[in-house]
Amino acid sequence: MLKNADWMEARDLLLERALPVETEMIPLEACAGRVLGFDLRAAADVPPFDRSAYDGYALRSADVADASPEHPITLSITETIPAGNVGAKPVLPGQAAHLMTGAAIPDGADCVIMFEKTQFTDDTVTLFSPLKSGDNIVKRGEDVKKDSLLAACGTVIDPGLAGTLASQGMARVQVYRKPVIGLISTGSEVTEAGEPLETGKIYNANRASLTALLEKESCAVRYLGLAGDEADLISSLIAQGMEACNAVILTGGVSVGDWDVTPEAMTRAGVTLLVRGVAMKPGMACAYGTVQSKLVVGLSGNPASAVTNFCACVLPAIRKLCGKKDVLPQHVRARLIRGFRKKSPADRFLRGRLVLEDGAVRFDASSDQGNVVLSSAIGCNAFLLIPAGSGPVEAETEWRGFVL
Repeated sequence: MLKNADWMEARDLLLERALPVETEMIPLEACAGRVLGFDLRAAADVPPFDRSAYDGYALRSADVADASPEHPITLSITETIPAGNVGAKPVLPGQAAHLMTGAAIPDGADCVIMFEKTQFTDDTVTLFSPLKSGDNIVKRGEDVKKDSLLAACGTVIDPGLAGTLASQGMARVQVYRKPVIGLISTGSEVTEAGEPLETGKIYNANRASLTALLEKESCAVRYLGLAGDEADLISSLIAQGMEACNAVILTGGVSVGDWDVTPEAMTRAGVTLLVRGVAMKPGMACAYGTVQSKLVVGLSGNPASAVTNFCACVLPAIRKLCGKKDVLPQHVRARLIRGFRKKSPADRFLRGRLVLEDGAVRFDASSDQGNVVLSSAIGCNAFLLIPAGSGPVEAETEWRGFVL
């Protein structure tokens, strides 16, 4: 078991042991935000035929090669082709077909002229400039080529991918199931939101924060209960979670005080402890382990510490459970808008927001970075990493950030 481990080493231990959940089939209309469970390859070209980009006239470019305002060329109209229809006649020399946006290009034609650039009657169309072969035609396969890889397994389904799935004719989609993550709160001082708050008690902010983080990642959250500081009850709840969930996360009781019994309870429940504490601030106190090939993670009871440790160390493993192919956070270099006066004996994560100012990426650190100051995480979309051994840092200095 690692003690006071490097946070990246601890993160990777969890990541190595996380196993993606199984897949399921769901309706296309329910796929937004879900994780694609297969490599999507194009079953057909999109579009499946050459089509007109505009309302206009399909014709032979050779017929109008010499057209000009001084020498207009008039062609006879053979038919009208609405979108969704196929022309009945080939376009022969001296002819044109009237067609709508999206209509199939008839045989013989190799270009399209927009109707507003012509003069026309019911029977003829007159052009005043030449066209090149292919002008104003959306070619077969211009969007998607048959057999091309459209999206890899593990891609989160966004509007573009949802539309692409529909363009391939898929009414049902194979996605990863939402992993069920069990949450357990500990601490005799904790009271559930909505209940009367007695003197000396605090509301259960960790439950709400972690639920929001997990649901954002397409997880299903199952609250297993509030266990106070009783090792037997905590152990029992962990055992229940192992039966019903893909992973269990606890908050509170992971430090070294007399009432910090979560690691003991994890061991009683059969958890093999991998990590006790990580070298980072905030979020140093933690306990990670496994049982039955499932992850059990104990986080600090201090809200900001719990959120920071979760995002830095636990979130990649959760993303792997979800089946996602991109599990590590994106890195970005950003300049501090305001300086930070404290020293950083361990790697320090500052909560804040990435903003774009005058074309440069800046980091707006929350004003209060205390371990219990959860309100500083409101609007947080990134963490800035101040390396261990750093003294106070000045405004406008550049550091590495992690995008949530």
